[in-house]
Amino acid sequence: MDNMTHAGRAMQFTATAIAVLALAGCASFSADGGFGKVAELTHERTGQTPLLRRSDADAASASARVAELLRAPLSADAAVELAFLNNRGLQAQFAELGIAEADLVRAGRLRNPSLGFGRLAGGGDVEIDRAVLFDVLGLLTLPARTQLAQRGFEQAQFQAADDAVGLAAEVRRAYFGAVASQQLVAYAQQVKDAASASSELARRMREAGNFSTLAQMRQQAFDAEATAQLARARNQAAADRERLVRLLGLSGEQVAFRLPGRLPELPDEPAAPRDAQQAAIDRRLDVLMARRAAEATARSLGLTRATRMVNVLEAGYQNRSESGRPRANGYEVQLELPLFDFGTASVSRAEATYLQAADRAAAVAVNAQSEVRESYAAYRTAHDLARHYRDEVVPLRQRIADENLLRYNGMLVSVFELLADARDQVAAVTGAIQALRDFWIADTNLQTAIAGRSPGRAAGKDTP
Repeated sequence: MDNMTHAGRAMQFTATAIAVLALAGCASFSADGGFGKVAELTHERTGQTPLLRRSDADAASASARVAELLRAPLSADAAVELAFLNNRGLQAQFAELGIAEADLVRAGRLRNPSLGFGRLAGGGDVEIDRAVLFDVLGLLTLPARTQLAQRGFEQAQFQAADDAVGLAAEVRRAYFGAVASQQLVAYAQQVKDAASASSELARRMREAGNFSTLAQMRQQAFDAEATAQLARARNQAAADRERLVRLLGLSGEQVAFRLPGRLPELPDEPAAPRDAQQAAIDRRLDVLMARRAAEATARSLGLTRATRMVNVLEAGYQNRSESGRPRANGYEVQLELPLFDFGTASVSRAEATYLQAADRAAAVAVNAQSEVRESYAAYRTAHDLARHYRDEVVPLRQRIADENLLRYNGMLVSVFELLADARDQVAAVTGAIQALRDFWIADTNLQTAIAGRSPGRAAGKDTP
C-alpha cells in the first residue's frame, strides 16, 4: 500500500512538472519581431519609417520603392527613406532585434528535463534505475528571468531605433554636402570660363601690342589657378557623392541618381525650440537606453540576492527495479551546497554594476543637455551667417557688378576689370553656398541632439 501511495505521489509530481514545462514552452515569437516599436520610435524622430526585410516579398517591395525614388531628383526626405529601404548595414543591425527576441523566448521557457537510466547485472540479478529531473530553481526564477529578458529586448528595440535615427542624420548631412559640392562645381566652372576668356583676350592683345607681357602672364596665372580650383571642386563633389552612395546602399546603375541643382532655401526665421533640453532628456534614445540599462541592472541585483545561496536545484521522479523484487518508486533532489562560495561575490559584482549603470545614465543625461545647447548655438550662428550672405554679401556684390557693367558700357573700365569683378562675385556666391550648407547640417545636428542621439556619434555605435 505504501509503495502504491509513493508511486501515486511521484506520478502526480511528475505530471505537475510536465504541465509547468508545457506552460513555460508556450513562450513564442511575436508577429512582427518587435519591429513595430522600432518603426514608431524612428518615425517620431525622422518622419520616415524603416523597413525590416524578413521575406522575399519585403525585399521586392523595397526594391520597387527604391526604383521609384530614383526616378526623380532626390530630396533630403527621399534620401532618408531610400537609406531605410536599401542600406544593408542597417538591416544587419536590425538582426540584433531578432537575436534579443530569441533570448526573450528562451528565458520564458524552462530548461529541458534530464532523463537518467542505469542498468546493473550480476549474479543473476538485474538492477535498473530510472530518473527524470526538472530544473526547479529555473521554475521559481522564471518570472524574474523573463522580466530581465524583456528589458533586454526593449533595449534592443531602442538600439535598433537609435541605429536608424543615426543613419538618417548621417544621410542628411551627406546629402546637403553632396548638393552643395555639386553646386560649387558649377560656380568653379564659371570662374574657369571667365579666367580662360580673360587669358585668351590678354594673349591676343599682347600679340597686337596693346598689352604688356607682365599683365598677360597675370591673366594666364589666374587661369591656371582656376583650373586647379575646378579640379579640386570636382574631386570633392565626387567624394561627397560617393559618401552619400554608400549610405544609401546603391550600386550598379543606381549610382547615376540625380540631385537637385541647389540647396533648399534658408528659412526666414530660425527655429526657437522651447524646453529643448528637457525634450532631450525625455525623448533622446541614448538617454532612454541608459535609463533602461540602469533599471535592468537593478532588477538583476534583486535576482542575484534571491538566488545567491542556491545555484542549482533540480527535482524529479525516480524509480528502481531489481530482479525478483517489487519496483521501488520515489523522488530525487540535487542541491549545490554553498560551502565555498556564499554568493557574496555575485552580489558585490551586481551592486558595482548597478552603480556603474546609474552613473552612466546620469552622465548621458548631462551630456545630452550640453549637446543641445551647443547644437543650438551652432544652429543660430549658421543661420545668421547664411542670412548675412543672402541679404548682405551677395546683393552687394550684385550691385557692384551691375555698376561695373554700366561703367564698362560707358567705356570707363576695361574688360579685365569687368572679369575680375565677376570672379569676386562668384567667390561671394561660393561663400553663400557653403554657409547655406553649414546651416542645413547644423539644423540636422540640432534635431538629432533634441530627439535622437548625440550628433557627434557615428551610426551603429553603442551608447557609451
